[in-house]
Amino acid sequence: MKERTVEFSPEAFQDLISIYDWIAKRAGPVIGLGYIERIEAFCRGMLVASERGHRRDDIRPGLRIVGFEKRVTVAFTVTEERTVILRLFYGGQDWEYDFLSDGDGI
Repeated sequence: MKERTVEFSPEAFQDLISIYDWIAKRAGPVIGLGYIERIEAFCRGMLVASERGHRRDDIRPGLRIVGFEKRVTVAFTVTEERTVILRLFYGGQDWEYDFLSDGDGI
């Protein structure tokens, strides 16, 4: 299997912070931190078998979507050398609208 580097866009890092803030306010900082650490580990695991998820070329060429623990939608692209995490959408956010409304989701 091909290995690729995994990178997070600035928007994806901001999404992690927002998810942490939302969970920490409701369940405490330890649970919030644990959750975003699991998300990050899941995404970093895409260095192999990167071409997973569902292709959504209808929204953006090369866009892939995969779910995490039934609560997070991970939007990413795969090139020959890199997997780029574009956005992380939590709890039923309308991720399709975000990508379609501003042209690229980021």
